[in-house]
Amino acid sequence: MPAMQKKKVPNQVRIIGGDWKRTPLPVLEALGLRPTPDRVRETVFNWINHLHDAAWSETQVLDLFAGSGALGFEAASRGAAKVTMVDANSAVVRQLETNREKLKATNIAIQRGDALATAQSLAGRGARFDLIFLDPPYQQGLLERSLPLCRPLLKDGGLVYAEAEAPLAIEGWEVVRADKAGMVYYHLLQALPENEA
Repeated sequence: MPAMQKKKVPNQVRIIGGDWKRTPLPVLEALGLRPTPDRVRETVFNWINHLHDAAWSETQVLDLFAGSGALGFEAASRGAAKVTMVDANSAVVRQLETNREKLKATNIAIQRGDALATAQSLAGRGARFDLIFLDPPYQQGLLERSLPLCRPLLKDGGLVYAEAEAPLAIEGWEVVRADKAGMVYYHLLQALPENEA
């Protein structure tokens, strides 16, 4: 192979922990789709394990901009009671469903729909989650628009994982943990009590 030619990296993510550890999952090439890197996922799940004493069996998870599903599948692999994945792209949803079938993941529900509208609908139906993943496409203001919708969806003490192209300091939210990998800033957030927000 000529020295200047780059080797094509296969479009896949690998689950890093739990029942499906080391299982590769194919990822579609879709606009704005950036699977969360392995190192970041490992760090984030270590944070979550520490904060929740690795008590996954009762955990309700919402992956609001599911994309590759890397975060949601990781939570399901670790034994989350239920993971709800939401994505607006039909082809991405079909790939998520294929991956769910491959894993025989009965604890994963997949919905096609707009993330913001789905969050409002879930809140209206009284759905509550222990953990919400927010990894929307960058530079569209989606993080700032979706975070307020997460507050009524969180159980007491619930966490939001937010990935962004810049550090976050958003009114009404406490940054519990934060770090940076390359150009990615990632955060674990908790909603401040309404009287402190």
